[in-house]
Amino acid sequence: MTMNEETVGTCRDLAAGDLIAARYKGTLVHRGHVTERVPDHGLFWIMDELTGGRRLLDMADLEIGRILSAGIESSAS
Repeated sequence: MTMNEETVGTCRDLAAGDLIAARYKGTLVHRGHVTERVPDHGLFWIMDELTGGRRLLDMADLEIGRILSAGIESSAS
């Protein structure tokens, strides 16, 4: 995981719209927004930004990290 990610333990910790990074043995293999979940089976769908397609991911096969927003505030003059 990187500094701007938090580890996701279960599919129930995800929500539609979350931006995630999925890694296999430390290598980024998928990145995208969650579109649907099947929490009873540990599965969820994303729209993968790397391939441009929809992907069904299995929590048992991958390390999942939720990408946190930068939280940068604009300064008003």
